[in-house]
Amino acid sequence: MSGALSSPSPSAPERAGTKAGNARLIVRCPDRPGIIAAISRFLFERGANIVESSQYSDGTFLLRIVFTAPSVDEDALATFEAEFAEEVAAPFDMEWRLELADRPKRVAIFVSRYDHCLLDLLWRARRGELPIDVGVVISNHPDLEPQVEPFGVPYVHIPVTKETKAQAEAEQLRVLGGRYDLVVLARYMQILTGDFLEKVGCPVINIHHSFLPAFKGAGPYERAKRRGVKLIGATAHYVTEDLDEGPIIEQGVVRVGHRDTVADLERRGADVERTVLSRAVAWHCEDRVLRVGETTVVL
Repeated sequence: MSGALSSPSPSAPERAGTKAGNARLIVRCPDRPGIIAAISRFLFERGANIVESSQYSDGTFLLRIVFTAPSVDEDALATFEAEFAEEVAAPFDMEWRLELADRPKRVAIFVSRYDHCLLDLLWRARRGELPIDVGVVISNHPDLEPQVEPFGVPYVHIPVTKETKAQAEAEQLRVLGGRYDLVVLARYMQILTGDFLEKVGCPVINIHHSFLPAFKGAGPYERAKRRGVKLIGATAHYVTEDLDEGPIIEQGVVRVGHRDTVADLERRGADVERTVLSRAVAWHCEDRVLRVGETTVVL
């Protein structure tokens, strides 16, 4: 498979033994006639049935197809990938990847002291509302460990100071061990360095209130109240070295008024953050989000 669209995928042992089920094919290539026909014919000839298909083109063709296949065990997938690469991907100059739709993405959550996004993700994961398997919660504070314990997820406390940031990030990377498909910053109040982002080996999603950059820094809701804002919201985006400038995945807003107190704004802001982050994580883990330069396409 082409590396440009690749993300951490299950190893051969994880794939082994998997039988009939759903798979996702994600494609990016220069737009031209015949792409969908070639892919559909290829799937049909192998007994697959397309159950969902989304596409977009602005000169670059983007496609997400979900299909059922008679067999998606290790041998069948290897054969599929090799034949698709030769018969379809190469002629159309495709970047592509194949994902098992029934395999939850392995997710690590970073958090500081705010619990609303963390607990919402854990709750949705436990209820099966998110296609994720949360393997660890990493925090720079010990405060939330009692709240995470009932979910049966390991809680790792790694203190971070200005002087120990490099060592702390090295320990975080050691705990992650390259075993995760996604890292979610559920109100993790630390800036990740470029070195961490380069070594983590998977995408990182962050959530922040949408006052940025107008109300950067401490006390954004207090300043928003003083300015008489009428809308508050949240933004979920991929993390890059440029602080809060990564490609946006999802946003949400709620209307507020002069009768709302600062506590009301904070509560409503937390509600928006929860829902926006959960949608962003769901879309990413369903392989719906394709990064295109500084923006994203959600198929």
